[in-house]
Amino acid sequence: MSTLVTRIAGLINLLWREVAKFGLVGGLGWVIDNGIYTVLWHGPMSDSTIKARIVSTAVATLFSWFANRYWTFRHRRSERAWKEFALFLAMNGIGLLIVLVCQVVSRYVLGLQSFTADFIAGGVIGLILGTIFRFLAYRFFVFNEELDEEPAFSHDHEVFDHEAPKQSVHAATDSR
Repeated sequence: MSTLVTRIAGLINLLWREVAKFGLVGGLGWVIDNGIYTVLWHGPMSDSTIKARIVSTAVATLFSWFANRYWTFRHRRSERAWKEFALFLAMNGIGLLIVLVCQVVSRYVLGLQSFTADFIAGGVIGLILGTIFRFLAYRFFVFNEELDEEPAFSHDHEVFDHEAPKQSVHAATDSR
């Protein structure tokens, strides 16, 4: 049982850095998306708010990809940037579908058709579920290379190694 607890604690220690960075990038992406949307909606694209949302979301997505690739998951990026970018876009599409499903269920299954219900279903519940999905998808499918050359991340893979806890137990008994 203590081995399981040790492995879970190691996994939490491994993930907290990435979760914090991912959250900051996501928050900045949200500000970029809504900031550009507001400027475009009140300015050059006031006649087409859908186009304004497409432009603002595209810019925020590009920002998020670069920030996640070169900062959040910099120790996991591969040399195949275009493959990562394609996977990133696909995972963002699935994240968007999660948001839309939450809003559709609220509106058409539960019959909640107010702005507040749409906002809570899509903008809160859907966003939370989509964000959890995107973090896990980015970490395990998009930015999934192991780059043990960086000292801060050189032992991250040991969290999943079945032999690591046994080695640490032997090392503890040898040091006595």
